[in-house]
Amino acid sequence: MSRSLNKVTLIGNLGADPEIRTTSNGSKVAQFSIATGRQWTTPSGEKQEKTEWHKCVAWNGKGSGLADVIERYVKKGDKIFVEGRIEYRQYEDKDKQTKYVTEINVREILLLGGGKGGEGGEGGGVRPARTATSAKAAGSGDGFEEFPAAMDGDDDLPF
Repeated sequence: MSRSLNKVTLIGNLGADPEIRTTSNGSKVAQFSIATGRQWTTPSGEKQEKTEWHKCVAWNGKGSGLADVIERYVKKGDKIFVEGRIEYRQYEDKDKQTKYVTEINVREILLLGGGKGGEGGEGGGVRPARTATSAKAAGSGDGFEEFPAAMDGDDDLPF
């Protein structure tokens, strides 16, 4: 049997606040776009820059509250790590025109600090990370319920 892999990893900034919808069967979905950029210098010494936009879709799935985490914590300008798979689909619009869509079906996210012009510049201040695996905890407070001793101020750390 042959093997294949469809995996996308992106780190970029959100261009707008995520759009959150609920489907007719009650599933929540978050849609957002991430901008990634690159810079280079041409052989003649001219600086060039290009921005790519990636359409992303995240669902609340089996045990994952990914769309809930995005709704609660993600906003325009935030730097975010996204992992998922690329999907191509087509649909017919109201004028019977066939439209083609390329999007990233998100499986995991990690919220990074320092959005557009954020604190500390590039890679600055990391916000509390929320991933697909910690999404369950995100829906029920800060996730420290499992570790009550973590909230005790009685530690021996020198800082």
